[in-house]
Amino acid sequence: MEPVRTCIGCRARAPRSSLLRVVLRESQVVTDVSAVLPGRGAWLHPTLECYRLAERRRAFGRALRTHGALDIHEVENRLNG
Repeated sequence: MEPVRTCIGCRARAPRSSLLRVVLRESQVVTDVSAVLPGRGAWLHPTLECYRLAERRRAFGRALRTHGALDIHEVENRLNG
């Protein structure tokens, strides 16, 4: 049975393989395609809709347990291109 994670955008549960993992690296949120980077991770459907929901709900900071301004543009750029 495949592990199940919750998307921080839409809050729906989905198989880990269908979600994109993001981690915090020096106040910048980066994508972890292979899901092996160290540190606390958060999971997100690889769609702009879920990204925007997570951004609007300020879910990145809460899920990654950090305070202050976060640079999340690398994730948006990956989903756009």
